[in-house]
Amino acid sequence: MKSSFDLNRQNKNTESKIVVALERISEAFRVLLWNESKDYSLSPIQIQLLIFIQFHAQEKCKVGYLADEFNMTKATISDSVKVLLAKDLVIKETDSIDTRSYTLSLTKKGEQIAEKASFFASSIEKPIEKLSEVQKTVILNGLLQMIYDLNKSGIITIQRMCFTCSFYNSENGIHYCNLLKTKLAESEIRVDCPEHEIIT
Repeated sequence: MKSSFDLNRQNKNTESKIVVALERISEAFRVLLWNESKDYSLSPIQIQLLIFIQFHAQEKCKVGYLADEFNMTKATISDSVKVLLAKDLVIKETDSIDTRSYTLSLTKKGEQIAEKASFFASSIEKPIEKLSEVQKTVILNGLLQMIYDLNKSGIITIQRMCFTCSFYNSENGIHYCNLLKTKLAESEIRVDCPEHEIIT
């Protein structure tokens, strides 16, 4: 099998074109995140950590969970956390039961940076806004299925999307949330749900 980056294959193969298109978009994310991180003398992962902590429940803001979330080692995340602590952007809150464990929360300064930095991808959202609702739904469904399959194959670790949630049910193409007790339109399928529960 030839590589998706082999132009002879790519120009005749839709799957290869999609792979290369996604790679181009991921490059845009990298550039935007890098530019944002330079403004605060932080690394891209440190900016991502601040944004994650800003918008997720405290029980998810532990080094182990963050390592799984970003597909990095605990040591790498710990090094980034040390920098954020030294810059007074996060604080540790020790677990009262297990004193070796702690959660992270943002300081006022950390909140301000996270809030501003969280808009780093807004220039990618603008062209999406120009698409029709049908186009948006088709793209969303395709991406969700890709993420689900990559999660099942172990390439993407943590997922909090509907397809991997114990509350989710699908029958005859109809999506249903047992927590909300309601049918879900295709555009209502969530990528990152705060009520997500892993299927056991």
